[in-house]
Amino acid sequence: MSVVVESLRVRDFRAYAQAEVRLGEGLTVIHGPNGAGKTNLLEAIYFGCTGRSCRTSDERQVVRFGAGATRVEVRTREDTDPPTRHELFVGFQPGEAKRFKVDGAVVDRLVDNPARPLVSVFLPDRLELVKGPPALRRAHLDQVVAALWPSRAATRRAYSAALAQRNALLGRIRQGRASRASMAAWDREVARHGVALRADRSEAVALLAEPFAAAAADLGLTGTVTLQERPVQRAEGEEELAAQLAENLDADLERGFTQRGPHRDDLALLRDGRELRAYGSQGEQRMGLLALLLAEREALTAARGAPPLLLLDDVMSELDAGRRERLVERVRAAGQAVITTTDAGHVPGAQAPDVERIAVTDGTVLQSAAAA
Repeated sequence: MSVVVESLRVRDFRAYAQAEVRLGEGLTVIHGPNGAGKTNLLEAIYFGCTGRSCRTSDERQVVRFGAGATRVEVRTREDTDPPTRHELFVGFQPGEAKRFKVDGAVVDRLVDNPARPLVSVFLPDRLELVKGPPALRRAHLDQVVAALWPSRAATRRAYSAALAQRNALLGRIRQGRASRASMAAWDREVARHGVALRADRSEAVALLAEPFAAAAADLGLTGTVTLQERPVQRAEGEEELAAQLAENLDADLERGFTQRGPHRDDLALLRDGRELRAYGSQGEQRMGLLALLLAEREALTAARGAPPLLLLDDVMSELDAGRRERLVERVRAAGQAVITTTDAGHVPGAQAPDVERIAVTDGTVLQSAAAA
């Protein structure tokens, strides 16, 4: 079921003492000079929909300097007949647990609540997803799996728990407090969940591969563009993976941790068989990341029946006019999206009557009269 964000209200969030904005049904363009607070609004939307920041792990930074706490409220609408409206609330005071509410009722978290939309975000810093370490791509792919098939999020948790137990047992064996013979049971447990995790990831990559290649070509990334899994060690099933873990026991004991398995696998973004991570320019890496997010949006729309809210920060700055046009066509083809830019003229069609425009300057927002 489709869920759209109708409005955002913040208090003491980043540069904003307080602000309230409406979002358009389709495209919203937030424009203003560098440092005006455009990205802060994008982050606030994400924070209000998910309960966490998309920019930092130190969330004390989201609280406005000099303020003791922040609060973000997001109003959403479900595509029911008649439409159903909800209010999501996130309150955060550093040093205390976050507070979450849906329609005034306290909840433990937001991420699995049906009143919130799925959210996909592009930030310039997210280029690390392409050029950074494999752990970032593994975590991202696991998030995509959980978004596509929410019940399968348990597979990753089960694998992590089994892996932690095996690593703890390695430590006890190294200390002479446990026998090597006790490792076989945990090899089987790690293998059982590991094979399931790899299967989930493989299915997700298969769903993404075709739309990824199409989006990359549309954005002007030349050559044959593909997604490819890069397992550290291949295994056809549980027994083979368990046997590989057993064979590697001496090396694992020497290092003190499990060196092989899905927790060390990678996802490669390739052009003509060469990794964008190592051989792509920053512009090509940027297009690869955009293509991946657009592919995920298409796959999620097919799997969940509704497109995620797409948040694109400073996405136009390194694209030429033709690529900007193609990107906006794709973005507007389905679902709700928010784009930030220093100049609304850089977003093709930004002056269209169905596009919401928000001017930002020095932590103050001005909703356009044309869109009101």
